[in-house]
Amino acid sequence: MAKQPATVRVARWSATHPWRAITMWIAFVAICLVVGGAAGTEKTTKADMRTGQSGRADAIAKQYGLDGAASENVLITAKSGALDRTAANKIAAEVTTKLKALPEVAEVAEPIPATNGKALLVPLTMKGDAEKAKDHIDPLLKATASVQKEHPDLRVEEIGDASLGKGIEDQIAEDLGKAELFSLPITLVILMVAFGAMIAAAVPVLLAISAVGASIGLYGLASTLVPDAGTVSSIILMMGMAVGVDYSLFYVKREREERAKGRGRIDAIEIAAATSGHAVVVSAIAVIVSMAGMYIADDAIFSSLATGGIIVVAVAMVGSLTVLPALLAKLGNKIDRPRVPILWRLTARADREPRVWKAMLRPALNHPKATLLVSVIALGALALPAFDMKLQNTSDDDFPRSMATMQTYDRMTDAYPSKHSPYNLIALAPAGKEKETRAALDKAIAQTRTNPLFAKDPVEVLVSQDGRAFKADVIVPHISSSKEAKTALKQLRDTVLPNTVGTVAGAEFAVSGETALNKDFADHVQDKLPLVIGFVLLLTFVMMSVTFRSVVVALTAIAINLLSALASFGFLVVVFQHTWAEKYLDFHSSGAIISWLPLFLFVVLFGLSMDYHVFVVSRIREAAMQGMSTKAAVERGITSSAGVITSAAIVMVSVFGVFGTLSMLDMKQMGVGLAAAVLIDAIVVRIVILPSLMTILGRANWWPSRVPRVHAPQQVAQYPTYERQGYQRQF
Repeated sequence: MAKQPATVRVARWSATHPWRAITMWIAFVAICLVVGGAAGTEKTTKADMRTGQSGRADAIAKQYGLDGAASENVLITAKSGALDRTAANKIAAEVTTKLKALPEVAEVAEPIPATNGKALLVPLTMKGDAEKAKDHIDPLLKATASVQKEHPDLRVEEIGDASLGKGIEDQIAEDLGKAELFSLPITLVILMVAFGAMIAAAVPVLLAISAVGASIGLYGLASTLVPDAGTVSSIILMMGMAVGVDYSLFYVKREREERAKGRGRIDAIEIAAATSGHAVVVSAIAVIVSMAGMYIADDAIFSSLATGGIIVVAVAMVGSLTVLPALLAKLGNKIDRPRVPILWRLTARADREPRVWKAMLRPALNHPKATLLVSVIALGALALPAFDMKLQNTSDDDFPRSMATMQTYDRMTDAYPSKHSPYNLIALAPAGKEKETRAALDKAIAQTRTNPLFAKDPVEVLVSQDGRAFKADVIVPHISSSKEAKTALKQLRDTVLPNTVGTVAGAEFAVSGETALNKDFADHVQDKLPLVIGFVLLLTFVMMSVTFRSVVVALTAIAINLLSALASFGFLVVVFQHTWAEKYLDFHSSGAIISWLPLFLFVVLFGLSMDYHVFVVSRIREAAMQGMSTKAAVERGITSSAGVITSAAIVMVSVFGVFGTLSMLDMKQMGVGLAAAVLIDAIVVRIVILPSLMTILGRANWWPSRVPRVHAPQQVAQYPTYERQGYQRQF
């Protein structure tokens, strides 16, 4: 007797020992949550995020003690009309007294009136490490809020790096809460439509939620090695709900299909494990391989995203292969209860003729060359805008203005243009040339004072204790993503500093700041993207070749999914680099795509595309191995899987679409990009391009392996058969 596949052996044990399997899964999830919660989640530091010249500037500043303490500001403005200076001065005195009494505050400076008379600013400096200031900002915010409560006629608001960071963190938490609130009921409704029964709909959702919980706990442990850059929890939630539901959906659908054909409970579970379970394993490995490509980028953001994504996909896969068979065995026919009227009659019959899908496939099967040409041209046209993609990291200008902290920030920069994010000019002198280097830096600062792009505010030069390192902040009174800010950065790096500090032999200079960081990170992504793409394509080719024993299937899969990914990139550019969609999606276009998204989206899109591709091609090969012609096998494989693929795609689109409604621009772009990609993949690629291409290739699809010669129609079984002993896989 041939040895059974691992998926079948695991499923049989779980199905015959259901309570053990269920208890072990619950214990696993609980342990992950408890241990992960106790360990906490390690966050990235500024050192982890350094790239390019801005990273070098920050490193020099940190090494020579020029990074400084965290600074905050209390802004006093009128709610309407002119500001009453007498009342504002009184409030400033109260704020100063309360803040000076706090142990977190090192110094409170004299109030600064705005030149336009609209505001009064109280600057302050916090104690301790600037990077950890956000963790100690609450007492300051409470003190400011108490003054505001006593003086409701004026605005008394706090703004600075720490308070802004706290506001952004709170907004992300609120967005995630909305995503959880809306994605769960939407997914349940979709699955009720797919299954026609409430318990069958609830099982995949519960497994996905448990996978997300366990993965968050596991990432807490993993973060000691790969710190969280701030978005991992979002990725775990989004990916976990999408793939967790999908994997369970594939499995449950096949098990119900086999039971509907008269299989016994254990037999149906084993066949589902041998087919859908096998496809789930290959699909999960495809997603994991793709996401592992982000490690090639050698960047803290991508490493944390890759780690979180890989963990949740792996946990979702394990759950679908272990506890799901136990649940199916324990529930038995009860999984089809309570039945939803009408929907149950539409989903219960496995032998119903799939007329809609056959009609949709007709152009691809009857006119494959013309269909392939038209669809490739259409996706190619959609992909064209991707080649004009502009990258920009998230900046203060991109956060939603519905946030109270961003409204305060806008009021402050309007009244005090010098409070825009500065450029940090760093100069490091060689030993013995400190005076020359300082003089060269002073010359550079003097040039900015006469340059119309820069503010004319006095510039203070900080000097390290050993006198070798210097830091000066110069201001461009424009938002960091503006043309003026980018032009000023180019002048500093290419002209001003090279012609001053750069003329001192052995001296080093660097420029940091928000605009500089954005540019350096975008350049880093563009440099690493070809390496990541090459890594993903190579490993995907190897995996698909081994799985299907066909070089042709591997090559066509890569080509199709590349076209699909490019088309989704093009759609993203059309939507977010222009302004026409702002009112529909509630965002303000920055004229660019968030820098980390293209690389992240590519690996996720490629992995998810392979997810569907593996499932569909597995069903096509099943039919081909039964002796069907390529055309008949394509029709059988796609029509038999179209329902579950469509349901899975709708689940993914709904989950990703919820993220597209969130306020944070990076989450919005990610959600819209992924939702569009899944729609393109499930409709255009799987219904049009894949069947037309496979029909054209015929038996060459499976080269160098072989499939049986075409049998007479009456010899072909309606469903693939499996040997009862050993389950010899037919695909």
